[in-house]
Order: sequence, then structure tokens, then C-alpha cells
Amino acid sequence: MSSVIKSDFFFELSEDQIAKYPLEKRDQSKLLRFKDGQITHHQFADISSIIPHESILVMNNAKVIPARLYFRRATGALIEVLLLEPFLPSSYEKSFASNRSCQWKCMIGNIKKWKEGEYLDLSNQSELIRAKLINKLDRIIELTWTNEQTFTEIIQKIGELPLPPYLNRKTEDSDRSSYQTVFAKNEGSVAAPTAGLHFTENILEDLENRGIKIEEVTLHVGAGTFLPIKEENVINHEMHREHFEVNLDTINTLINYEKRIAVGTTSLRVLESLYWIGIQLKQGNESFFISKLEPYKKRQELSYKDSLLAIQSYMQSHKKMNIKAATEILILPHYPLKSICGLITNFHLPESTLLMLIASLVGEKWREIYETAKMENYRFLSYGDSSILFKNSYYDENSS
Repeated sequence: MSSVIKSDFFFELSEDQIAKYPLEKRDQSKLLRFKDGQITHHQFADISSIIPHESILVMNNAKVIPARLYFRRATGALIEVLLLEPFLPSSYEKSFASNRSCQWKCMIGNIKKWKEGEYLDLSNQSELIRAKLINKLDRIIELTWTNEQTFTEIIQKIGELPLPPYLNRKTEDSDRSSYQTVFAKNEGSVAAPTAGLHFTENILEDLENRGIKIEEVTLHVGAGTFLPIKEENVINHEMHREHFEVNLDTINTLINYEKRIAVGTTSLRVLESLYWIGIQLKQGNESFFISKLEPYKKRQELSYKDSLLAIQSYMQSHKKMNIKAATEILILPHYPLKSICGLITNFHLPESTLLMLIASLVGEKWREIYETAKMENYRFLSYGDSSILFKNSYYDENSS
């Protein structure tokens, strides 16, 4: 497998090009369209007229949780905890419904000062919360509280919404609504699927009136999405596991559409992971886990539709209405996308895995797209402007 060099994806991005706050109206952001090698400029409010007829939009309905918690040792040392994924119970739904205790895998700041087995207390609005470090190596903590409230209710009181570090500011009350999509439903993400932030209820209604199908998946975005690539050869970059869920009705619908457009890189990771799960099922592998380099193994491949049919057959024979899976998929520039003809996405950081995902869609044109966006004063990153990118014809044979 050939190397992918991180520095090949460098571009200059100044601080003033990063959107620190959202626009007052979500749909007033700029929208760059790339299609047939041409770049045109629009407003996101007009996206309904840009989506091709007989298309299906796939959106990630994950909801960001106030996952950042602060505890203090008796010595005064501050311990910062970022909840990553539930450990016990391991189900997101069961963990958020927990009473009195639950365990989570976390990122922990200042962990060297927290002893394994040590309790830290946090008091907020008369609700006593205790955190115990269960496993220092795996960063597992146990949270306990003294009343009958659910864990969802507890973290809404004591937690802070974890804004991306590149915004370089503290979370404000307004972020609790502006950093959620209007279709957010399923709690668990530590980052928003930001491509969806531009949609409004009016746009969703307009899309429906124009006959554009909308389907939802859930991928709980992990903190790994913020981690910079440290390895010069990107293949050696560690990808963090993310959990996703798709129901049978969505699989049935996807089978019947060829013009699939992912709303955001998180939705695209789900769609591409589904393809490889279908391949695994055809081979008798029911692990429902896609490793980082799974797509680069040599094997007989299927059309995207046939892979979905394999998933459909499995779900029907096992009487499953949804599947839950995990993915570490790394989409590199030379990877031939299987699932989509287009992608709605914001503008990403230099030398990031998300930028390399963009290159898998548009090839070397990514640089022209990004330089044009800079010259036209597009706002970058999570609260920034949007783009709709259609696949280069080079990969068209893989879109059906």
C-alpha cells in the first residue's frame, strides 16, 4: 500500500478565516458548488434547487452531549474529563437512562495526578456527583450520584458542551442550541456533524416538497475527529473507533436510490462502512466492525447495491430492525468511494483526515476548491460556510 504524505495536504489558513461563531441565521452561509470541474457560488438557503432530482440525502442525527466535566482533587488540582463512549452499560441508550451510576471511557486532562481508585467530588446545584478512576490505562471512570435522576439529566446540569479546540474560546450558552443540528435526536456525540448545521426546518420542508428523499443515520462523533495527524505517513495515523446505527427501513430505501448525497463526512463514513459490512457478511463475518485499513484489503468486491442487499438479507433473516456497528475507517485520497455521487460539507483543516476524504471525492481539485474559497472569503471549519461537491467522473463506476 503506497504512502500518503501529510504535508501534501498543507495550505495556509489564518486565524481570521476560522469562523468562531455561527451566523445569526443558519441558512445564510455561503455555499460553494463543485460540479463537472466547475466552481460556482451560492447561498445555502438555495440548496434545494441545487440538489439533483431523484436524489437521497443522508443525514447524521447524532446529538452533542455536554461531555466535558470538571473535577477537583482535595489538593486543588483540576481534573478535566471528556466523555468518549459508555463502558458499563455499553449501550448509549442504557447509559443515558442510568440511575445513580455508570462507567465511561474518557479523555482525561491532568490524569497523572489522579490515582486509580481515588474518588473526586463535584457538587452542582445540590446534586452530589462523584468520579472514581477505575482503570488508568484505559481511561475508564465510574460516575455516581445521589438521586434518581438519569445520567442525561445529570450531565445537562454539570456538563459543558465540548467545542472544537480550534475555535479557541470558551463555550457560551448560545452554543447549546447553535452547535446542534435541527434534526439532532440521538445523544452521544462529543462533536456536532457540522455539515448539518446549515439546515433549517424550512429547507427540510422545501426539499421534501421538491421530492428529495431524506434518510437519517446515527454516528456518534468521537474526540478523535479533533486530533491532528502526527505521522508524516498518514497510513500510520491512529483512527479512533466511532459507533453508528442504521435501521432496516433506511437500508431498504438506500437500495432503491443511486444518487446518494451524504450530508457531512460523518454520514459518508457510515455509508462507506456499510459497504464493507455487506462484504464481510457475504464472507460470513458478523463482527460489525470496520478497521482503519479494512477497505484496502484485496478481495472480491460487490456493487454498492449488492452489498446493501447482503445487509438487508442478514437483518431480515435475523429479524433485526436496526444494526449497530463500529468503524475506524480511514478514507485516503486514492480510495474509490462506493456510496455517493456528492457530499455536503464544511471547509476543513489543513493536513487533516477530513481533507484527505475530500480528495477521495474530487481528486487534486481539492486545492483549487480551497484556494477559491479563501479568495472568496468563505468562513472555515465547524461554524463556517458550506460546500456541495460532486464526484469526479473518474470514480463514477463506483457510485451505483
